Amino acid sequence: MKKKKRKISISAPAMLVIFTVICFVLIVLSFKYQEQVNSLKTSVGNIMTPMQKSVNSIGESIYSVFDTFKAKQELLDENKRLKSELAKIREENVSLIEDHNELANLRKLYELDEGYKQYPKVAARVISHDDNNWYNLFTIDKGSTDGIAKNMNVIAGNGLVGIVTEVGKHYSKVRSIIDDNSYVNGMFVRTSDTCDVKGNLETLGEGYIEVERISIDAEIEDGYEVVTSYESDRFLEGILIGYVSHIEKEPNNLTMTARIAPVVDFNRLETVLVITKVKSSDELEAMTDYD
Repeated sequence: MKKKKRKISISAPAMLVIFTVICFVLIVLSFKYQEQVNSLKTSVGNIMTPMQKSVNSIGESIYSVFDTFKAKQELLDENKRLKSELAKIREENVSLIEDHNELANLRKLYELDEGYKQYPKVAARVISHDDNNWYNLFTIDKGSTDGIAKNMNVIAGNGLVGIVTEVGKHYSKVRSIIDDNSYVNGMFVRTSDTCDVKGNLETLGEGYIEVERISIDAEIEDGYEVVTSYESDRFLEGILIGYVSHIEKEPNNLTMTARIAPVVDFNRLETVLVITKVKSSDELEAMTDYD
């Protein structure tokens, strides 16, 4: 039978004594063999120093990588923050521009309102127009509930825009003086000579519409202003239409024609004033009754 091996156990006090003796012996040997120990330390140092430099270099590289990553992340975060602030500034800038434009439009409407104090008016916003570059037919956001009625005159900018042709409860449709189907009885302010202003979308691209049926005896010149005539059965008297140019005699030598540059920008209409008064046939008869 095999004998069981006996386990050797050393008590803690004995272990302390042993380690103390070993340390004492090592101290004595280090003093006695100091040169040999120094030589060994030098050899070990020569071996360890390059290794330590390599370890330090690797550590610095790793730190540099982490530092670069951290700096990149900080830049990304900063870039994100700046983009957010820029978007906010752009939004505020757009809002300021809209407010500025709104204020400018209101100022123009106020000046226009002051220019035609004799007529009651309602302000309206253009909400849609025909699918072309010009506002020859468009819709406004005011209707019968706001006191709008058919044949009411519409003004904007510095003068006449057109006339209301259809009315709903909360909207109205307007035909402007530039539309091909529009005719307005006009009058030269300086001479009181009458004429007909005819819409023409084709010539409007060159900045003018047409003026017809000018008396051959009318003493008019380029630059004379034309307003709505008292003879008109739908347009109230004295609303500025535009300024004439290119006055020419007709082949019949009885009448003349001309071009007229409207005072309203029909390429851009946002707000208008509707004159809440309709010219009746009774008014026209009273104006032309000289007996």
